[in-house]
Order: sequence, then C-alpha cells, then structure tokens
Amino acid sequence: MFHVVLVEPEIPQNTGNIARTCAATDCTLHLVRPLGFELSDKYMRRAGLDYWPLVDVCIHESLTAFLEEFPAARMFFFTTKARRSYAQAQYVAGDFLVFGRETRGLPEELLKAHPERCVRIPMRPEARSLNLSNSVAVAVYEGLRQNAFGGLSACGELHRLKWE
Repeated sequence: MFHVVLVEPEIPQNTGNIARTCAATDCTLHLVRPLGFELSDKYMRRAGLDYWPLVDVCIHESLTAFLEEFPAARMFFFTTKARRSYAQAQYVAGDFLVFGRETRGLPEELLKAHPERCVRIPMRPEARSLNLSNSVAVAVYEGLRQNAFGGLSACGELHRLKWE
C-alpha cells in the first residue's frame, strides 16, 4: 500500500514494531543506513515477532542513494517542524512516508528542499515528539483510512472466548 521509510533508525525495538505494522498493513519497509543496530539484533527481531516473513524490507546505503533510487516518488516527510498536519495531506497508494531518526529527526536540508511535503502530527507544545513506531502507525492508518483501508479486512476470523 505505502512505503514506510526510516532514515537512520537508532532503536531496534522501534524498527521491529514498525516492521510488524508494515506486515499487518501490506506496506514496504525501507531502512536507510547507517542503522543504530545490526539487522540481526535480537530486540528488533523480538519486537517484530513472527511477522518478518510478511514484510518486504529494503535496505539503502544512504539517504542520497535512497533519494536517487526513487526520484519521481511522492514523499511525505514527517517532522515536528512542519506547519501542516499529516491529516491535511492526501495520500495515495504507493506514497512514501519518510521518518527520521529518533533523536534528531530528518536532516534540515531535506526538509528545507521539500517544505510542501513536510507534515507533522499535532501534539502539545511542551512535548518534543511521539515515539517513532507510534508516529508511523498514526501516519499509515491515516493513509489507509483515506484509501478505504486498501482492501484490508475489517476484522479477522471471529473468535469467541469461552468463559469458565
């Protein structure tokens, strides 16, 4: 449905959670090096549970290499520095939702080069930012909502609890 791009992610558990979100929503996950952990990191693997076979993961050697590989792609850059809310953007299948590293966000020069594509998730002024995996989930589900959930099932198989 969408492409979720993590530029230089630092926390393996966030990346594992995001991989699980991508698996559940049929999004491709792009990881842009340098990463703050090894791809074999046990915390990342554990956070992704058994969803790893369901997610397509693409590794890019640098932000420059990633941008050169997708020059015509529609990208939205998520940042606390944007004026426009993520909910005001119109998402279509195939869009790239780009997120920066946990401690610093996206590079300032990238944001300045594409101000019309920068969006933010509203929050109170005293808060620095949301957790990266939460931000990705908010963005992906807004895009899915705008696109009738892209054919995803509204609910899985019904299971009834047996109370004893």
